[in-house]
Amino acid sequence: MAVRLLVASRNAKKLAELRRVLESEGIVGIEPVGLDEVPEFPEEPEDGATFAENALIKARSGARATGLACLADDSGLAVDALNGMPGVLSARWSGRHGDDAANNELLLAQLGDVPDARRGAAFVSACALVVPGGVESVEEGRWSGQVLRAPRGEGGFGYDPLFLPEGSDRAAGELTPDEKDAASHRGRALRALAPALRDLAENA
Repeated sequence: MAVRLLVASRNAKKLAELRRVLESEGIVGIEPVGLDEVPEFPEEPEDGATFAENALIKARSGARATGLACLADDSGLAVDALNGMPGVLSARWSGRHGDDAANNELLLAQLGDVPDARRGAAFVSACALVVPGGVESVEEGRWSGQVLRAPRGEGGFGYDPLFLPEGSDRAAGELTPDEKDAASHRGRALRALAPALRDLAENA
């Protein structure tokens, strides 16, 4: 029987991404479920100063409330010219949580006068796995590139249409899901967690 793994997100694309990574790593016996598939519980504020701290807050909270192993990620865009911001504030940079269009618009406005040579940025993701009464694992992934001057592509979410990965001529918003998984910050962090996820499946 498959072990249920709570993914501390309501984002269907994140659940699909985890399923693809599990499949590519040959990990069977894990059934990812989202927050919409478990009884509602009060979610703790993500007030950590780092992506890793916030990911652990979410994973511990989910594991404690449901008794399930819980996987959570915290990710965002760190822009060189903004001293690493929006960083942990990426999802609510414009003041409204998850308003991708407003966040992108504000970022473009803030970088309006910044020349191409100084528009370096990196997507950063920390993924935390917390097993009730067991281990806690945190892995981080980085995806370097630069911020474009206008959005490109309809794929992905968040800042993807504004992010040009290093060595690519297409924005993250123009990549297929498989191409993005292979290169992205979250894909890298999830693959780094593969040994812990494999242990979870084998010891369930």
